[in-house]
Amino acid sequence: MSNTASGRRQRLAILGSTGSVGSNTLDVAQRHPEAIEVVGLSAFRRMDDLAAQCERFAPRWAVVPDENAAKCLRGLLSTNAERVEILVGTDGLCELAAHPEVDSVMASIVGAAGLAPCMAAARAGKRLLLANKEALVVGGALFIQAVREGGATLLPIDSEHSAIFQCLPLDRLAWPAFIDHIVLTASGGPFRQADPAGFHAITPAQAVAHPNWVMGRKISVDSATMMNKALEVIEARWLFDLPAQDIRVVIHPQSIIHSMVVCRDASVLAQLGTPDMRVPIAYGLSFPSRIASGASRLDLLSVSSLTFEAPDDARFPGLKLAYDVLAEPEGSSVVLNAANEVAVQAFLDERVRFTDIHRINQSTLDALSGRFERPRSLEDLLELDARARSHATTAAGRTLAP
Repeated sequence: MSNTASGRRQRLAILGSTGSVGSNTLDVAQRHPEAIEVVGLSAFRRMDDLAAQCERFAPRWAVVPDENAAKCLRGLLSTNAERVEILVGTDGLCELAAHPEVDSVMASIVGAAGLAPCMAAARAGKRLLLANKEALVVGGALFIQAVREGGATLLPIDSEHSAIFQCLPLDRLAWPAFIDHIVLTASGGPFRQADPAGFHAITPAQAVAHPNWVMGRKISVDSATMMNKALEVIEARWLFDLPAQDIRVVIHPQSIIHSMVVCRDASVLAQLGTPDMRVPIAYGLSFPSRIASGASRLDLLSVSSLTFEAPDDARFPGLKLAYDVLAEPEGSSVVLNAANEVAVQAFLDERVRFTDIHRINQSTLDALSGRFERPRSLEDLLELDARARSHATTAAGRTLAP
């Protein structure tokens, strides 16, 4: 169990506590009250849910997006929760993430909005449980530099990256001699066997209906397009310091094998389990130990088959974009991520078609390619992110669905 050296409880802040990962983190934490103390929570929209979490876990801090949300949350809290200090905006998130009375930070804010608090936690040397893949996709070398300089412990929470991490030696210096390549598995989402000719008619309700995992709407759409796997390839490049050619993707519809490491001696190490995010969350909270997660145990006798397929470029054209941007100057992944966030939201708002998501992503990459300097600071990253969003928003406006 990951108590501090003094024997006191691990003090945990959850950024994005009302989302799927945040809620699952609270579920794991409440199973181990003797070892984990929830001291901070944050939410962007669901003030009712955040208020209920504050009542249940009595954190010292809660972070909301603005003063109106702060007033709303304060009105929802009972007198028993008056001790909760409400922080506001990105500054509030960064203050919580770097606070000296926080030991561990679960970073589960969706999208590039999570970058600044992740950087703050890294610079402050926290145990950083990274469920926000965009911190690495957008932050790249700058984020890894912050982790190293701050002495932070970076623990991946995405099921695929956690699986790879669990298969590797604890000594990171041993990784280069250990790894031949890694294999990220993908479920294939709800349209794995669908005819691409009909993809233009896919609705948001269909796209978010993932066959195996319970996730938020944005990541569910990313799974349907396999853009989540494209972003995970970029994330893996930085997490494991691997060249793009050593990061491979296979479709594994059963979602039992969460990813694999192919070793130098041709051995293949895999992490298996039921598709439940509480497993990688529990490992991150307890690393290098193990604690009960609450997930169902895998019954191998009930697994009729484990199958694998190559990704189909016609169904999932976005996957190739990961390898394209990794071959381009640093900053290209910032552009891809920003464009995709805009495109997915436009699709969820029914302003563009499902097939327009890839078109907007490709258009934005093409428009900005070679037109930016290498980002050298958080401000540079955010400026490039804003430029990409502006172009993608314009592109989305030109591709209105009928």
